[in-house]
Amino acid sequence: MRILISFRLRFAVLVTLAMAALPCFAAEVAVLRNGFSIQHERREVIGEVTRLYVSADGSSFVDVPTAEIEHFEAAPELPASGSRLPASHEVLVHSSPFARYTPNSPAMLGLNEVVNSASGRYRLDPDLVNSVIKAESGFNARAISPKGAQGLMQLMPGTATALGVPNAFDPQANVEGGAKYLRELLERYNFDLVKALAAYNAGPQRVEQYKGVPPYYETRAYVARVVRDFNKKKTAQQNLAASSPPKSGRSKPSSSKTAGRAQSQSSALVQARASAP
Repeated sequence: MRILISFRLRFAVLVTLAMAALPCFAAEVAVLRNGFSIQHERREVIGEVTRLYVSADGSSFVDVPTAEIEHFEAAPELPASGSRLPASHEVLVHSSPFARYTPNSPAMLGLNEVVNSASGRYRLDPDLVNSVIKAESGFNARAISPKGAQGLMQLMPGTATALGVPNAFDPQANVEGGAKYLRELLERYNFDLVKALAAYNAGPQRVEQYKGVPPYYETRAYVARVVRDFNKKKTAQQNLAASSPPKSGRSKPSSSKTAGRAQSQSSALVQARASAP
């Protein structure tokens, strides 16, 4: 009997030590410095990144630089099965480590071509479209929000269908549809970019209900984030132009005067409304 008890005790100790060596398993939320939150089943530190497993079987995960994680907190308790996180929690999911675009990668260069093409077609500033993509999905082509919005520009299934986007996870189709929708919202609000961005985030009905940016923290933070990122790009471009020596001869006119006017107008609107909530 003593031998059996001793064996069981040693076995229990070994199991405890083995479990301590495993990656952390817990239903929790990783709060990132960029404002996103990622609910996950377990996490594992791999070098300088923390791998967050968003599915119990480990088939879906997202790699986040550990330095970008502000803190972890307990996941909110869901009242019933099938319930989703509150709207303030943005979930980034991908089934492949290559789903997220990274700076200067071949995939990112290809995405830039897609953005430039769609922006030209709908007379938008490519920098504005890129700022929206950054705020919406962090350049994660497989991003899925708690409400079901999908892809780079986070199109809801119904919106994607209305825009003629058959697969919201296809980067080209997603950006094409998102740019078209953004242009429609700009025209709807007489090129008031702040209202257009608020409608992109919260829906046109909310903007019209409150006659402007709705009093939602998420929406106000979203608008400010896009405006701040866009203005940062424009300021960098202006500084670069100011520091560059003037070129001899006259510059070539834009191939599309209409597109040029639209882009200049968009830039002026954003700069004028940079202090909006």
